[in-house]
Amino acid sequence: MNNLLDPSILFFILGIFAGLVKSNLEIPQPISRFLSLYLLMALGLKGGFALNKSGFTPEIAISLGLAITLAIVIPLLGYNFLKQKLDKLDAAALSATYGSISAVTFITTTQVLDQNDIHYGGHMAAAMALMESPAIIIAIILANRIRQQRSGNKNSLTSLGKVLHESFTDGGQLLLLGALVVGLISGNEGHKVMAPFSIDIFKGLLAFFLLDMGLLAARNIGELKDKPPITLAYAFLAPVIHAIISLVLCHLLHVALGDTILLMILAASASYIAVPAVLRHAIPEVNPALYMGMSLGITFPLNIILGIPVYSWVARYFA
Repeated sequence: MNNLLDPSILFFILGIFAGLVKSNLEIPQPISRFLSLYLLMALGLKGGFALNKSGFTPEIAISLGLAITLAIVIPLLGYNFLKQKLDKLDAAALSATYGSISAVTFITTTQVLDQNDIHYGGHMAAAMALMESPAIIIAIILANRIRQQRSGNKNSLTSLGKVLHESFTDGGQLLLLGALVVGLISGNEGHKVMAPFSIDIFKGLLAFFLLDMGLLAARNIGELKDKPPITLAYAFLAPVIHAIISLVLCHLLHVALGDTILLMILAASASYIAVPAVLRHAIPEVNPALYMGMSLGITFPLNIILGIPVYSWVARYFA
């Protein structure tokens, strides 16, 4: 429960409280966007510096391969379950949301691991980037097939090439990978120069950003009214199932403890930025309130407050 005493988590809870009591506390959108980009840039640099030190090893290859596997398997499992309960396009949108990842949940987890002296590989920043797009691509392919089956009109299909371009040139993802490469190239000297930027102020800016995320989460809880019970159950239970799948695979492949915890968290998280941004245009038939309310209103706060300590404990137990 030490996680709940972390200032960043406490600021997140404060944001939820402020949102629920309808406070006029608000973080301006440009500042929120800057904080998001800062966190991704700092995370990429830290990952690059660590990779420069460790080099590319078979263990790193296993972790990255496992990340890609989870990013493909989870949305396919989610869609095949949800299509039996919901409209197929709704199922495709939700499978993309829960098959992709939350960068903020990942970043918060790295801070908890640092605080508890649990080592994790710098390559995990790359693993996070690799896990973001496959679910989006799968959802677009599924949505195109569903539309074709229903209408036979090929003009209604979304261009997969356009989606691929948007996925791989997304500003946040490009900044994360670019910063990782900068850290990898600049190495120890770059680490010394950038430490005041990427390390010293990181914790404070993360706390400020999580305050804003708490406000957003509280506002999105209201979007869950009148939603089918299966969607609420999925928002609570799917992350746990995904984390267990990740744990089993990591255990079988002897992945290090820190990397196992991060893969569990990534598998358990849900996207509330990248996926909604694409789905609004790619699958406009689905109301964004469905996937935004579930991912940001339930799954995100659940992972930040309870998921990180619980998954960490379970991974340690099996390690």
